[in-house]
Amino acid sequence: MNNRRHFLTTTLGAALGTQVSSCAALTSAGGHIDAHVHVWTPDTEKYPLAAGYKKADMAPPSFTPEQLFAHCKPEGVNRIVLIQMSYYKTDNRYMLDMMAAHPGTFSGVAIIDEKAPDIRGRMKALKAQGVRGFRLVPQGADATAWFDSPGITEMWKVAADENLNMCLLINPEALGPVAKMCEKNPQTPVVIDHFARLGMKGPADRAQLDRLLHLSKYPKVTVKTSAFYALGKKQPPYLDLGPMIKECRDHFGADRLMWASDCPFQVDPGHNYHDSISLIRDRLDFLTASERAAMLHGTAERVFFS
Repeated sequence: MNNRRHFLTTTLGAALGTQVSSCAALTSAGGHIDAHVHVWTPDTEKYPLAAGYKKADMAPPSFTPEQLFAHCKPEGVNRIVLIQMSYYKTDNRYMLDMMAAHPGTFSGVAIIDEKAPDIRGRMKALKAQGVRGFRLVPQGADATAWFDSPGITEMWKVAADENLNMCLLINPEALGPVAKMCEKNPQTPVVIDHFARLGMKGPADRAQLDRLLHLSKYPKVTVKTSAFYALGKKQPPYLDLGPMIKECRDHFGADRLMWASDCPFQVDPGHNYHDSISLIRDRLDFLTASERAAMLHGTAERVFFS
């Protein structure tokens, strides 16, 4: 962990020093879209960490939009979906401020407290600020009970009414309860992050992959092909993930898949941004040009920027 922090602090600090006016160069016209990135700032006075977190937990200590641009701009990525970072929990201000500071560059996925009042009002207020999704992470051992709780149930209803995405960070064990939610809420847009973390603990289990592929029967479900650094062999060029991506393509279609890096973790030592995007853009020969375009641009644009 110390080596990782040192590496990212030095390399990203150097990138920040050399990056000038990159935000002005990133426009909303053309280019690729990275559908999953976290940003945060070392300025914990203006943007305090949530209870339970301290500065030592921030690894790297800083990952600002400018530091991100140093990685994504050379690869032709000019729009990004920001995912609210857990360090801030339900205080979405830093993400929202970065979205406002870089018009046309960012969409956002926020976190709210599903137990607080006026869920509909809070979701609509965030939508007005450019948020297009809400991150849900099942709490407790019983995912079914959590999804059935009043606040989560209300969130899925509002998401259907407002065309907002329920963005699910789940483990494979939650795929069954997710299917039940999709059955009950067929008009709610759903995004599965990181293949539901299939392969995080080794080769993807066949039965679990089948449960992910089963979600393709629900037209409103899309899947992020992302976090390659954390799945399968966890080694670039990540070709071992090709068969799982192919099966997702075969079942969902490329227009329901979207590439994402999961930065800054994708640029940990031993990994880099280029190898992540290159897997989809350059290396998987079963993908057609139109399928690559969908995964690198079209799907995320429709889901998060339209």
